[in-house]
Amino acid sequence: MPEIHPVTKDNWNDLIKLNVRDEQKHFVASNLYSIAQAQFGDDYQGHWDLFPYGIYADNAPVGFLMYALNFEHPKQQAFIQRLMVDEKFQGNGYGRFGMEKMLEIFRADERIAEVGISYEPGNEAARRLYASLGFAETGEMFEGETVAFLKLRS
Repeated sequence: MPEIHPVTKDNWNDLIKLNVRDEQKHFVASNLYSIAQAQFGDDYQGHWDLFPYGIYADNAPVGFLMYALNFEHPKQQAFIQRLMVDEKFQGNGYGRFGMEKMLEIFRADERIAEVGISYEPGNEAARRLYASLGFAETGEMFEGETVAFLKLRS
């Protein structure tokens, strides 16, 4: 059974070695960049705290995810910042597993009413995955990416 573990001084080096396929590289920032970014947060429309995790199968890293929280934001209180699965492990459900784990965390926190995500318009695999989990595209774009939201509670 896959699991997620927070990024630590003991596992970050293994996580930065994970790579997507060459034709996917423009879809997602590197894990090294994401881990560095997590140290400082993101300041788009207020400050977002970032939470990076490795996705593991049989104690080996197979992917990476990172979410952002800002309980003061008027629209969404959680944002899925990164999701990647190493090229050798794609097609095994680890991306869906990572998304479901993040949504489980968000659903357990009553301060989170809505979750946002953005992705490259040409990333059809991501679009299908996010739509299957209930994310609805808004028609808006953010930094060239398609924006979608999932309402968890009113």
